[in-house]
Amino acid sequence: MSTSTPRRIALLFPANPARGLDTPLEETRFSAVAQAFTARGVTVIAAPFANSFAAEIRQRLRDVDAVLVWFNPMEGGQDRSVLNAMLRDVAAHGALVSAHPDVIDRMGTKDVLYRTRDMGWGTDTRLYTRLEGMAAALPQRLAEGPKVLKQMRGQSGDGVWRVELARARDAGNGDHADLRVRHAKRGSVEEIMSIAAFLDTCRPYFATGGMLEQPYQSRLREGMIRCYVVGDRVEGFGEQLINALYPAPEGGAAADAPQPGPRLYFPPTRADFQALKHKLERDWIGQMCEALGLERAQLPVLWDADFLLGPKDAQGADTYVMCEINVSSVYPFPPSALEPLVTEALGRLAARQ
Repeated sequence: MSTSTPRRIALLFPANPARGLDTPLEETRFSAVAQAFTARGVTVIAAPFANSFAAEIRQRLRDVDAVLVWFNPMEGGQDRSVLNAMLRDVAAHGALVSAHPDVIDRMGTKDVLYRTRDMGWGTDTRLYTRLEGMAAALPQRLAEGPKVLKQMRGQSGDGVWRVELARARDAGNGDHADLRVRHAKRGSVEEIMSIAAFLDTCRPYFATGGMLEQPYQSRLREGMIRCYVVGDRVEGFGEQLINALYPAPEGGAAADAPQPGPRLYFPPTRADFQALKHKLERDWIGQMCEALGLERAQLPVLWDADFLLGPKDAQGADTYVMCEINVSSVYPFPPSALEPLVTEALGRLAARQ
């Protein structure tokens, strides 16, 4: 019989405002994760987090082997600055932290789309760090066709816009053009806005890194594919057929555009997604690590990557365009990813001995 000390792994998640430090893990959406670790002999530590009791949670994490984190860039109106400082300190004292804030900074913001634009998943991508630069470039860029503009840090569609010229004749109107815009945030509808008004709307995004521009993908109507990745292996898929920025029916009013529908979950064996799975595992993850200066062992234990269908290639096969990478709080995820997640975390701890 083994006498080794059980691993101690903390699950960190947003505290229930009414329960605070006493938020019970078994009443959260992470209870199944806790049960899966417990079944493997792990002692699971609940770490409900809020800025107001960060010091108490830091003490709770004093003797853990690992901290797995599910916490969005914004939670309850507060950013992650306090949390990130605490997690860096926990990691500096020897614990495995996933996702580590430094890794989030490299692959969990829209900047990853710009830094990997020359990869097979890339497209014509522009990065604007100054509002004046975007103002100068946007009229000509929109004359080429609809674009999607994304703030560098955001979640749930906030700060993501589909933008096109309201009328063909506006192509020659420069900064006097009217635009047809739609925010990807749930409940938003298309509206007509002057380019000056749109730029003013975007002004706050330049306080947090600027905006990124990509061509609007005409095959968006065919759905979005989310690859759920454990380390460097795809362990499940999500498919969302009606997603943010889905257009109104042809001939319909702008307000008739449907709101995003549910995401359906599938195991990693889904046949029609195997080409994407193979590209991601065989080529793109390694290329991304090289572009971002990451080792594979630094990849989050669990992360996901969203893809839209791009133009078909010369042989008639689908291509794929990276839309976003999520690393801060990947939940929900397919059931097929749960046991691989546990195995990956325990394997990383074993490799550190």
